[in-house]
Amino acid sequence: MHRTLTALALALPLLTSPARAAGLQLLDDTPELKGAIWTPCTAAAQEVPLGKLGITGVKTLPGVKDCPISGNRLPLIVFSHGRGGWFGQHHDVNEALADAGFIVVSISHPGDSFGDDAQRDSLSVWLSRPQDIMRLIDFMLQQWTGKAAIDPGRIGFFGFSRGGYTGTVLAGVDPDFGRVAQYCTQKNPFCEQVHSGKLPTSWPHDPRIKAAVLADAAHTVGFTKANLASIKIPLQVWRSELGGNGVDPEGTARVTASLPGSPEVHTVPAAHFAFLAPCSAELAAAVPRICADTPVDFDRAAFHRTFDAEIVRFFSDKLGH
Repeated sequence: MHRTLTALALALPLLTSPARAAGLQLLDDTPELKGAIWTPCTAAAQEVPLGKLGITGVKTLPGVKDCPISGNRLPLIVFSHGRGGWFGQHHDVNEALADAGFIVVSISHPGDSFGDDAQRDSLSVWLSRPQDIMRLIDFMLQQWTGKAAIDPGRIGFFGFSRGGYTGTVLAGVDPDFGRVAQYCTQKNPFCEQVHSGKLPTSWPHDPRIKAAVLADAAHTVGFTKANLASIKIPLQVWRSELGGNGVDPEGTARVTASLPGSPEVHTVPAAHFAFLAPCSAELAAAVPRICADTPVDFDRAAFHRTFDAEIVRFFSDKLGH
């Protein structure tokens, strides 16, 4: 199934409902778990201070701090951000899902997030990112104080950019490093490591994930029709027509066409950062690079009303919510 932005806009009125506040619980227990959990909540919306978890231009997020969870046996959606991103960069989607009755969790990937770039350009991050998500799911099911509210049989995943790569691996794909090496001609630490032959021998897959949304996935060169055939879960795929910031539109088109089954595919007439939450004036002033859209008349806020609603619909359909 392939949908364009115009078709989605026509469907939007059927998918929206009055917004409720999302509960927001901050995670800062360990270096591996720094982020937030969004939950269904019946209280009025507020702004929650992020404290030391905030980033330049974002010091609060909408929500109700530590709101009692509304509901039980709820589906869980786990988020993975892009290269150098952070746990709140898709907060509008997080809030929409929580409003619709999902529990949502997102962390900043250690070594590859805003303010922590120790592994950002290393081969190790290709392995550590899926491991981060598996560790996060373990935490939510086994240690989180609200774990009893989660239905462990209904877990979904959302990944943007390098997070899209992360989700593809978690869904069962082992990247083809012969193909990666063929295209890795730059003189940088990553390509040097690829050509050294010291490659991962096993990859972390997580069968607990039952459906996934992949938005403008990066690192597509290692994915082929042969290894993508191992994906058995339903996918909703979003790709930008213009790409940029390390994402090749031809690469995402090739991978999308190679996916097994009948994934739901959406093509957006914009560049890569269109999938990030609409920017506040403070964030636009602090980090203009991620807030300026191409083409210049692209309405990110209007697009996200559609984007958020379609993601809620997909997970509601596929996880039986």
